[in-house]
Amino acid sequence: MNQLALNSRQHVKARARLIGDRLDLKNFKIADAIGTTPLTLKAGAGDGVAVLFRYGVIVFFGVDEEDEARFVESLQTLITNVDPNPEIEELEIHCGQSGLGVHSGAVSLDQITLEKVQVIADALGKNLVLSLYEKEVASKFDGIAPLALELATSGKVHADSRSLLSKIGNLILIEHRMVGRAEIGDKPEILWEFPFLGGLYAALEDEFELHERQAALERKLNLISDTVKTLADILENKQIHKLEWYVIGLIFFETLLLLLDLVRQHVF
Repeated sequence: MNQLALNSRQHVKARARLIGDRLDLKNFKIADAIGTTPLTLKAGAGDGVAVLFRYGVIVFFGVDEEDEARFVESLQTLITNVDPNPEIEELEIHCGQSGLGVHSGAVSLDQITLEKVQVIADALGKNLVLSLYEKEVASKFDGIAPLALELATSGKVHADSRSLLSKIGNLILIEHRMVGRAEIGDKPEILWEFPFLGGLYAALEDEFELHERQAALERKLNLISDTVKTLADILENKQIHKLEWYVIGLIFFETLLLLLDLVRQHVF
């Protein structure tokens, strides 16, 4: 296992920052990397470390806020949709403890190693992304509820199909980010090489309730998606009925013109 200079500290603060929608790590030069799965670099003027994830999260260990800001600034060309007010999650790490433990927003370790830092970064990053998605889904849920209530009370929906299709697209994007990029339900790849760190990751999963929150999000996403699709189908059927009446009106109008023409021919 690779020990870090951070191991000399008794307390280390981990800070996860959601800096944008995506971090293009394929174009990042990794010559100075101290770890690659996930990408881990030295950060700051001291012995700090930064762990980078392609879903737009950087987790810093032992780096002050000014050095964090400079590090993020150096990555501007690799960030998609930079977030001017990034979400932040913090975690205290206590070193030199007799055993491993996770409780009350803090992690106790005997020593800090590169692999432990990467495992902690993986869980903290997923926790941060889940917090963001929970807010987004709650907002979408609040936006759909009035439409469903309107349909239940009046039997009508005052919304256009374009806005509903836009909502469906936003939900698909959230699912894509959550499953495709963040891979919240997957264990970190580092555990394949260091399986004995599975206990640390499991403790962090329990602390952040990653599985439970992901399951709750998926249920809400499915409910919102089904509701929006139902409303869109109702509007589509409504439009079809309108078109049918338009066609009937046109046929009636053409028939009337034909009758008038026949009457004129008969009279004259």
